[in-house]
Amino acid sequence: MNFNASRNVGHSGPRKAKRVSDVSAMGSPSPAPAFSPSPGFGGGFPPAGPPPPYQQGIPMDAIPNFGPQDPSNNFGYPANFTQSPMAPPSQIGSMLQQPVVQDMALQYGNQLAAQGREVVQRELGKYVPVSRLRYYFAVDTRYVLKKLLLIVFPFTHKEWMMKYDQETPVQPRYDINAPDLYIPSMGYVTYVLLAGFMLGLQHRFSPEQISIQASSALAYIIFEMVLYIATLYITNTNTALKTLDLLAYSGYKYTTMICSLLAGLTLGGTVYYCALLYCSAALSYFLVKTLRLQILSGGPTAPDTSYNYSTYNPSNPYTDTWAKPSSGGGTKRRVYFLLFVAITQPLLSWWLTYHLIPPSVVLQAR
Repeated sequence: MNFNASRNVGHSGPRKAKRVSDVSAMGSPSPAPAFSPSPGFGGGFPPAGPPPPYQQGIPMDAIPNFGPQDPSNNFGYPANFTQSPMAPPSQIGSMLQQPVVQDMALQYGNQLAAQGREVVQRELGKYVPVSRLRYYFAVDTRYVLKKLLLIVFPFTHKEWMMKYDQETPVQPRYDINAPDLYIPSMGYVTYVLLAGFMLGLQHRFSPEQISIQASSALAYIIFEMVLYIATLYITNTNTALKTLDLLAYSGYKYTTMICSLLAGLTLGGTVYYCALLYCSAALSYFLVKTLRLQILSGGPTAPDTSYNYSTYNPSNPYTDTWAKPSSGGGTKRRVYFLLFVAITQPLLSWWLTYHLIPPSVVLQAR
């Protein structure tokens, strides 16, 4: 059967395959090429030899050589690579003197300083209230002079009320009645130096005596603070005083101690006791007048959450028995605490200064 290719020219779509019944008309298939091994293998693989002898242990790789390398070797650089020479020191110095470089270095240094200051303030603020300490050291020369005269001569002062800016007290430089920590800290240092000077005049000075005087004065001020805070806690007394306020008022006794020591140094032991008596009375009067308004006023009042029967039925005649004021005992405790502070300060002033006074002129003559 012959195949006519032009028979289905006008037919649209795919053509159908013709089935050929006569296989001989298609021709015989080409014969498959014979297998011949590749000439690269040399006619096949050689027979495998005997296995290697058994070796006990784990085979280790060769230890690499970490010795010094030959500097003449090429470390992977291209053949035409040439290393640029280092700039001379004079050129580096001239580059560092450029205004742009100096400004960049100054800005970088300021950033490092600001970051370090921020880290120090954050770590220090966890243990010491730095923001609150700024208030107690906000003083000037005029305030210091007026406050020292007030401590030594408080009898002529009339206005003892502290000034407030809305709900916060104003800084000490604007209010002479406000507590500060500058005078107590400077008084502590002056007391230690004056004690060493007086011991030197009596031929009792030694480097250990300075440390003894400083540590004893610091230990007593800490003992006072613990005693006052424990007294307020045990007696359940609420006051408007803060811990730093108590520290400031406790440190004002150094002014009394210094005045008494100077009087005893110049005029002898008898004048020392007279000066100590007057300065102690002035200090007690100052503390009573200053602390009276802050101690007797009580602490911050919390909202009353108790069920007071008088608020629900004010017309009941028996409500007075349910809502009696209980502030009488608290007022007495505050008064006792105020007197306790006013008495302990003069006693501690005498205890820290009497051993520094040399014998009087009368006793030396005898």
